[in-house]
Amino acid sequence: MKLGARSTTGWRATISVAMSNYIEAGSIIAIATSLTFWQHAYGLSNLAVGVLAAFSANAFGAAIGAGLGGPLCDRFGRKAIYTYDLLVYMLGVLIAACAADFGMLLIGFLITGIAVGAGVPASWTYIAEQAPTTARARHVGTAQLAWSMGPLIGFALAAALAPLGLLGSRIIFIHLFVVAGIVWWVRQGLAESRIWTEEAAPGSQTLRANSPVGMRGLRGLFSRRINITALLVLMGVYGFWNTVAGQAGIFMPRVYDSAGVHSAVQQDLLQVLVWGCTVLATYAGFMAFADRVSQRWLYLVGAALGVLGWCVLVFFTSSGMPTLLLFAVLWGVSSGLGAQAFYSLWTSELFATPYRASAQGFMFFVVRAATGLLSYFFPTMLAATGLTSVGLLLIALLTAALVIGSVWAPETRGKTLRQIEIERYGQHVSDPIAGPVSG
Repeated sequence: MKLGARSTTGWRATISVAMSNYIEAGSIIAIATSLTFWQHAYGLSNLAVGVLAAFSANAFGAAIGAGLGGPLCDRFGRKAIYTYDLLVYMLGVLIAACAADFGMLLIGFLITGIAVGAGVPASWTYIAEQAPTTARARHVGTAQLAWSMGPLIGFALAAALAPLGLLGSRIIFIHLFVVAGIVWWVRQGLAESRIWTEEAAPGSQTLRANSPVGMRGLRGLFSRRINITALLVLMGVYGFWNTVAGQAGIFMPRVYDSAGVHSAVQQDLLQVLVWGCTVLATYAGFMAFADRVSQRWLYLVGAALGVLGWCVLVFFTSSGMPTLLLFAVLWGVSSGLGAQAFYSLWTSELFATPYRASAQGFMFFVVRAATGLLSYFFPTMLAATGLTSVGLLLIALLTAALVIGSVWAPETRGKTLRQIEIERYGQHVSDPIAGPVSG
């Protein structure tokens, strides 16, 4: 069968697009579980390890990709990103798998991060635009489910391959190369987003190029005060949470080591428990209920469990493994119900089609850049001040995300994207007659 001869639609399209999240999270975990091996093999300092983490798919690399990919996605279409981003990703993980020194490793991590940053905002946008109104959260939750499966499988592979040392880490990167290749092939039959085609495509009959309301990309995004307000709220929700999750995702083995668990296999198995709970909470919690119950209360429950989990880890570390197991369950369930799942849903709902992906790209850029700044110093901070001092900072960030999301959660459940757009802007932004831009 020739590439492009088949049609990839419905749940198959949702799943193939959601796999951006699997390879994003998978690459972060591949880095997390391999950093100690790279550090010992090449004699790297803690600051050098921080540089690798900061410029990876976890932080600056993804920030750069999102800053570029979001506006390109709005200008040239969602499908344009999928045509090339996984090829760039495959190049990055292949370089990392074959890395012979620090420089080669840094280049591989950076290329991988750029590809991830371009692909993830596009995936959230595409899934929300194609999803049925009454099941939008369920479809968007598929991306969160795939994101959760990446660490679950990544840490399981790391535990199984730990006896191989650095070779085992290289194998994990190769597995990501293979998965990305398969997903790229499946996506060749992916149709362009119907909403983007109708409303924001170049030459669209419904979009006036000189309309200040319908401008595409970042220019249109920042032309309205209501967009800036939404950006601030969503960056508060996702930014504070992801600054914590970013450190936990890539440095959690070091946190466990500070808590007294020194075995790499035990550290990886604890993470398998975390992500197993995340998968279950995403499927049986967010995907099952976010289209049916108050999203504000569901978000509050998930965010509160995250704060509670880190309080347990920081203040009861001396209790040993029972404390760590309780933390793993609480943090895992919280990650399935909490900030990232709702952020990926709300950020697709609160912005109009001509700049929906640009909004996500901009926010992803800012949030991942902030994560990168902390990632640069985190290993040194953890070694110098210990778990308690660092943990208090992380708890404060999670509490801020809890408050912001609980107070300013939007009421969008059960509404079409067009309904939400008209409610927020007073009109459909692609209508021929433009309204004022100050609202």
